[in-house]
Amino acid sequence: MLGLLRPLPAVCPYLLLLLLLPGGQGRILGYNNGFHYQDISNGNGNGEIYFNGVRLHVESPQPSVSATRGSSVTLPCHFHYEPELAAPRRTRVKWSWLPANTITAPVSPEAFARETEVMVAMGNRHRSYGSFRGRVRLRRSAPGDMSLVINELQLNDTGRYRCEVIDGLEDESVTVELELRGVVFPYYSQKGRYHFNFFGAHQACQDQDATLATFEQLFTAWEEGLDWCNAGWLADGTVQYPITVSRDGCGGEDLAPGLRNYGQRHRILHHYDAFCFSASVKGTVYFLKQSTKLSFTEAVQACASDGSQIAKVGQLYAAWRLMGLDRCDAGWLADGSVRYPITKPRANCGPLQPGVRSFGFPPLSLKFGVYCYR
Repeated sequence: MLGLLRPLPAVCPYLLLLLLLPGGQGRILGYNNGFHYQDISNGNGNGEIYFNGVRLHVESPQPSVSATRGSSVTLPCHFHYEPELAAPRRTRVKWSWLPANTITAPVSPEAFARETEVMVAMGNRHRSYGSFRGRVRLRRSAPGDMSLVINELQLNDTGRYRCEVIDGLEDESVTVELELRGVVFPYYSQKGRYHFNFFGAHQACQDQDATLATFEQLFTAWEEGLDWCNAGWLADGTVQYPITVSRDGCGGEDLAPGLRNYGQRHRILHHYDAFCFSASVKGTVYFLKQSTKLSFTEAVQACASDGSQIAKVGQLYAAWRLMGLDRCDAGWLADGSVRYPITKPRANCGPLQPGVRSFGFPPLSLKFGVYCYR
């Protein structure tokens, strides 16, 4: 048995995969992947494989990447061998995606089961999947470059991407976080405060060309000054709200500013508002110049007559935050609310801080302007 524990000779004509069968009898499989393994039998038919030889390394110089909606982005991933090989090898790469709303801790083996395949490639052959089909490719700018290029970025592309390189029994991976630059805004129902369960909040944001915000997005918005005393759903199923000025009714004057956290709530039974996240839009949001004010129905028709459609709340917020839209005119939006965007505060245009001013949901027969999207 002592002979079984002796490593293979350092100089060998071939690097072999050696599996020792029960009883001390062995056989050599007809497969050579350039790595050097030794399997030590433990007496019950199961062996532990020890590695000794060429090692595969997979790395990314950027753990996170940010981009804008509709643009293209490259998620870096490179692999190499130590020691370097004299000739290139045939490897397989697999890119997969874990949505941002499930990322609250380091990815566990259980979390990998929820990953969505983005792309697999071997040599010159590749295949992409689902909503990524036709939008992704490998950069391949140099040997070992398996960086993923994603075109036409969508709101739902945010999340953690895993680059996995496979060579025989060797399997190494690295993750890259993709963030979209955008804006977080609170959103409540036409019926008033706290009418959304989790799924209703998700749909409400989607209806306004947005998604439920992640904790990281809300935290960034708080750092940038977002202060809102109504609790809202986030993408991970928690309910929170951001406070920059401590006060009674919002956690109390003695509690430091920050995110107030109700924790995980029942996604069906509990009802709150929503925090939505909107990124840049391809088109243009504009205030339609009209000689007269319009009811909601007239506003919808006016945008259609101008070759556009009435703007959604998420589109107005994105135009305000990312495009600098500044207009001191209240106008209808697609959800029946009336709002206007201010980037340069001034007299008769609301508070001294920039923001999207809201009149709530007035009767649809009242007359206002309208914001259109083309």
